[in-house]
Amino acid sequence: MHGIYRKTPSQDEQEASALKAIELRDLQSQFLHLHHNKIYTKEALETSAKLLEVNPEHYTGWNYRKLAVQHFLNHQSETEADSESIQSVLNEELKVVENALKKNFKSYGAWYHRKWVLSKGHSSTDNELRLLVKFQKLDSRNFNAWNYRRFITMLKKISDEEELQYTTDMIYDNFSNYSAWHNRSVLLSHLFEKRGERQSHKESVLEEEFEFVRNALFTDPDDQSGWFYHLWLLDQTVKLEPFLLSSWPPHGSSRSVDYLDGRNLFPSMHSLSKDRMFPLVLYFSEPVEGVNSSTVTIECEYYANEDVIWRPLSANKFGFSQVWFTYLNLPDEVHSLKDCHVKVFVAQFPDIVSSSGFSCSQTSHIVFSLCVPSHDREHAEGQTVPRFSWKDKEFYSHATQSHDASLLRSLHQLKIAEESKSKAASDWSMKIISNEIAHCRELLSSTNCKIGKLTLARLLMAQNKLISYGIPNDGIEVHYEEILGLYHDLMKLDPVHICCYEDESSLVLLKQVTSSMESILRYCYQYGDSTSPRMYPCLCLRLNGLSLSQIGSVERLLWIQMLDLSHNKIRSIEGLEALQLLSCLNLSNNKICSFTALEPLRSLKSLKVLNISYNEIGAHAVNTRRYLCSSPMTHTVENDWNFKEFTNSGVKLTNHWDVFFIFRDLNLIQLDIMGNAVVNDQLKSFLFKLMPSLKWLDGENRN
Repeated sequence: MHGIYRKTPSQDEQEASALKAIELRDLQSQFLHLHHNKIYTKEALETSAKLLEVNPEHYTGWNYRKLAVQHFLNHQSETEADSESIQSVLNEELKVVENALKKNFKSYGAWYHRKWVLSKGHSSTDNELRLLVKFQKLDSRNFNAWNYRRFITMLKKISDEEELQYTTDMIYDNFSNYSAWHNRSVLLSHLFEKRGERQSHKESVLEEEFEFVRNALFTDPDDQSGWFYHLWLLDQTVKLEPFLLSSWPPHGSSRSVDYLDGRNLFPSMHSLSKDRMFPLVLYFSEPVEGVNSSTVTIECEYYANEDVIWRPLSANKFGFSQVWFTYLNLPDEVHSLKDCHVKVFVAQFPDIVSSSGFSCSQTSHIVFSLCVPSHDREHAEGQTVPRFSWKDKEFYSHATQSHDASLLRSLHQLKIAEESKSKAASDWSMKIISNEIAHCRELLSSTNCKIGKLTLARLLMAQNKLISYGIPNDGIEVHYEEILGLYHDLMKLDPVHICCYEDESSLVLLKQVTSSMESILRYCYQYGDSTSPRMYPCLCLRLNGLSLSQIGSVERLLWIQMLDLSHNKIRSIEGLEALQLLSCLNLSNNKICSFTALEPLRSLKSLKVLNISYNEIGAHAVNTRRYLCSSPMTHTVENDWNFKEFTNSGVKLTNHWDVFFIFRDLNLIQLDIMGNAVVNDQLKSFLFKLMPSLKWLDGENRN
């Protein structure tokens, strides 16, 4: 029960408990004998009923009774069916469940067994709501009972409107009833779907719900039930149709591309791979599915749209992804071309759908041109590859008025040509969020409520998100500093959840850094002296030492080739897979715990230089995150892995399968891994053998 604390049992209570345990073991032995021998007599069922009354969590006991009932029903189907006897057996099951629930009304097995009995269709549901009222009086927040109530209302065809009124009554009785708030969100979701989500009706309902929950929040700001419901309302408010947010190459740009081969460790910002493939990346506002050659068409004289295969980056288990990419393949006979125009049309058909169920109805198009100069592709074999250095002395402040800076300003603009875009829903969202921000600030002016601070931070971020999408805001300013201050306060008020607040704060900081080109340029440095004979001086985005723990806001960084994230608190690099041009990456001095945490790197085919030194790889005796990726040693996974070449190398692949999984498809030239507990000479030897392209490992040359 909520609010009831455990107390240390007395000596007499301990002795009584020990006697009960002996009796329970004896009863359980009798039951298991009956179960194993498939004995379903009346006496056997009475034994199982006694066991379940004492221990309602005995799942085998409930399964045994299902088998017994099914055995009886099968026997009835072979003879003349007797509806009264069937109903009598099922009613007996309902009695057994009710007795078990009196012992523990939160027993999963008991509630599930009751649902199973009623699903047979021979029992009346008239008594079920009365039974639920009885148990909900004992604990109105019993989520098992609320889940069962949804099942019963579906069987009895009770309307969602009627149930919505019931949740209202329960909340008025106790506004701390989280289960009632949750059931309210389920019911409203059903109503929105039934009514075709008429936007005007949905907006009206949500406005009323915000006012309803606000009464609870102002009554007791420290109660979390209403705040969680408020968060659900916020999620419904900012749900918009998905649209194309950014792309690489950007709309209206002209890319002069060069061939990327072994001569150049530092490729230009616009390079072809040695396989003559040029990456094309689409970044949507929400995770979507349905991106294919039918919904996204490409017009270019050198290849047909039907040949294009779109792939998601970091798709969830349902296939939704925010980032989709493909490669533009130039034919071998094309050694040079000038002003090759490429047109990309997005969402010509309403089959691109977000994970929220909204279709991408906006038709957008991207137009850019490619220029491939004539290039002598032959180069000397066995050339010496210079070692890349991440030392501060190698980086120079970037001139904000330079040619590269002007180029980056054009690349940074999220400029997509849209055929049509409705603003009504987004304007309403902005109005509602602004209103809730005002009320939240009013509440926090009189109380230091941590969940209120968290909600205000999320409201401000939602507002900033809408502003960044170009939604009219009547001059509302962004509030990055205020949001960062709120998370800083939360880290002090609630240190137990500091990692969560650090992650959220990191996303806010990255949003601030990428909010404008002027802001980004403050973190851009040129690698190497511009007067040095380097063929391609590169621009590096240095976000080192910012206490970042998570990656975000990459939609404005698709042009990045060199990225320094060292000296942060990064545990996950999810999001970096969108940076398809990335060739040099510094992740040293972070909190990465395993090689499998580097899985996004497998999508970065241009990556040449990687520094993961001085992390925590191998530092933990038990590392559950190691097994986020399926091991071919213990699971059946689809792969084309060939281990034969390593069998005589003295390397135990069972110890290094994760290294093989991450690095086998990378073409790294330089890798730094020193300072991790897992590093030894055997691992280094394995890495050299695994990646023939690798020239430098922890400062040592392969030769």
